[in-house]
Parts: sequence; structure tokens; C-alpha cells
Amino acid sequence: MRENGYNTTGSSGTGRIVLNRRPPQDGRERRRENTMALRTLRILGEDDLLRKKSKPVPAMTGRLRTLLKDMADTMYEAGGVGIAAPQVGVLKRMFLIDVGEGVKIFVNPEIVALEGSQTGSEGCLSVPGKHATVTRAEKVTVRAFDENMEPFTLEAEGFFARAIQHEYDHLDGILYVDKKEGPLLDNEADEEEEETDATDAD
Repeated sequence: MRENGYNTTGSSGTGRIVLNRRPPQDGRERRRENTMALRTLRILGEDDLLRKKSKPVPAMTGRLRTLLKDMADTMYEAGGVGIAAPQVGVLKRMFLIDVGEGVKIFVNPEIVALEGSQTGSEGCLSVPGKHATVTRAEKVTVRAFDENMEPFTLEAEGFFARAIQHEYDHLDGILYVDKKEGPLLDNEADEEEEETDATDAD
């Protein structure tokens, strides 16, 4: 999932979140200071792998740990808040998310409960330069394993819940464009419109 300014309306209210204009988090700065291993992002329309269903992870291996690290490096470098293994060409049921509180890893996730609804704009690292309106659950409960294959259950709401649902869809070959409401919009056009509005307000 790509960082993007978006409006969201749900049971918790309406707010404006502009993530791509905030300073990098400390964790992101540390990663950029160190040597990063970047994977090639798969792009919708160029790679059929994004439409395939991922397989469960039977056990954590050194190779998969390296993959998780590379996924995080790739996500941060691309300015995202989430990334799933299929987006870097690996059909394993794993994704990770960082919405500003540090990276959270989900291995073999299972969404067990959804509640409420929120409507907002989403972007994706595999659909560069675009965004669209998508309605998702406001709250989500997910069961998964961490990088040590320790089980956990997590409840999330708002933007974190949206990110979980977005990345979870990737594991089943589903992208946000399949659920969009209305047209697929250009990010640059919206940014130019916001700059114009800001100039008019001065």
C-alpha cells in the first residue's frame, strides 16, 4: 500500500491524512543510513503473478527472513506503508505494514472479524501514480504469525485496518482497483489541484 494523502469517512469520523508529506520516521531514517537490499516491484498489467494466490509459509527460514527485510527496505524506499510478498515476486502468504509505529510482520494471516465501514482513497506500489476510492471495514481482527512463527491476534481500526485489508487482498491476487468506486485517478493531477487551491487561499 502506498503512502498517499486521502480523505476517509467511517464510524470514527472524517479526517484528512497526508502521509507522504511528513518527515520520515526514525526507523525509516536508520534503514536509509544502512545498506538496503531492494527487490523489484511487480507492476499491474506487466506481471500476471500479482493475480495469483499465495501459498502458506510452512516454516520460517533464513531465506524468508532475508525476504522480509528486503520487503521492508523496498517499501520504505518506495514511500509505502505496506507491502506483500507477491509484490516482489514471491507467492508466500506474508506482508508487512508500518503506519508510523514500527514495522509489523504478518505471516499466514487470517482475517477473522470485520466491523463497520470507512471510505477513502488508496494507492498501491504495484499501481504507481494512481489512486481511487475504496470502501473497507473500519475495524478488523486478524490472526497471524510473526517472523519467529509465534502466533498473535491483533485488532486494528482506521488506517491500520485499511492497510491490513489492502495487503491481505494481495495474497489472494486481489488489488484495490478491483474494489474501487469511481475512476482510477492520477496522483499528479490531484497534487497540482491542491497546489492551486493553496495558492488561491493565500
